[in-house]
Amino acid sequence: MSTRSRIGLELPDGSVLSVYHHWDGYPEWLGRILKTHYNSKELAAELIDGGDMSSAWTNCGWNNETRPESGPMYYSERGEDCPPRLDKNLSEYLQNNEEYGYVFTETEGWLCYDTCDWHETYLESQEIPSGALAV
Repeated sequence: MSTRSRIGLELPDGSVLSVYHHWDGYPEWLGRILKTHYNSKELAAELIDGGDMSSAWTNCGWNNETRPESGPMYYSERGEDCPPRLDKNLSEYLQNNEEYGYVFTETEGWLCYDTCDWHETYLESQEIPSGALAV
């Protein structure tokens, strides 16, 4: 089973460009990965440019081979066409049926939203833990 999420970048007009992220989307993992490895607007944009992904940070390939460096594992690497999606605003972005929504903003950096309507914290901003993970 997976913890599905979306990773987005807020654009100057308030729209959000985003991609789907399949594995380990909870703040304690994906949130920390985003804050550690994609901690600028440029790095967030580069991550999102690759399209939908299985994982934002892994050293494993699609055939279970070990990659020389860790990084995102995009669906495009196995031939799928999954480009980023554009939502007109944050509210529209958060209505995606994933468990968490992340958005990088110019003013606050990475924000995480719990988008599970069965959680008590539904659509509330979540704290992203600090500190790098050993991966």
